[in-house]
Amino acid sequence: MTHTRNTPVSRKQSLAPDLDAMADRAARAWRERMAVGSLGGGRYVVESESGATYIVSLPESRCSCPDHSIRGERCKHRRRVAIEVTEGRVPPPGFRAADCLACGHETFVPDAVRLPLCPTCGFESGDRVRDRETGDLLTVVETTDHRADEVEITATDSTVAAHPTNRAYDPAEPVVEAVYPGSERRYSFPRSRLVRRPRAASAGDSSPTATG
Repeated sequence: MTHTRNTPVSRKQSLAPDLDAMADRAARAWRERMAVGSLGGGRYVVESESGATYIVSLPESRCSCPDHSIRGERCKHRRRVAIEVTEGRVPPPGFRAADCLACGHETFVPDAVRLPLCPTCGFESGDRVRDRETGDLLTVVETTDHRADEVEITATDSTVAAHPTNRAYDPAEPVVEAVYPGSERRYSFPRSRLVRRPRAASAGDSSPTATG
């Protein structure tokens, strides 16, 4: 492979930590076989290589093992939980694991979220989207935590799910609020009615006339 003069190339190096340079407990946190599970509330259960099970609280920086509870050391179990949270193996405090409502893949969402969506299936504020029904282009304001059959449309005295153009979509999916270009009025859509526009394509989008 040929690199141009301006192409940044990193030097050859291992990205794994140098365990020999670490303190003993830190190295063992990486090296030993452990299983970590989230209990919620920032608490985790750790099954150590020896088979013993301990409870770690990240918010309180505590572990039920003797190294911490008796000797006051920062134990390998707390370190291991921190490693697994950083690497995305278990949810961080304030989050829980849940299956995405759209694709079924596991994702981490805030504890309070009722309708979980993974980053691929969900929309963020500012995303450019296309309406499947009309082809109109819109900008996402918010993905709500309310189902389409829970959100009322005042003008039609019906829910988002019951609107004639939305009856083909799952009434249990989240409602997404979006605006048409040049307008501040929010419109509510079932999530799957909107299709994300690639950034390269949306950069050249013209502003269509609002239809509602």
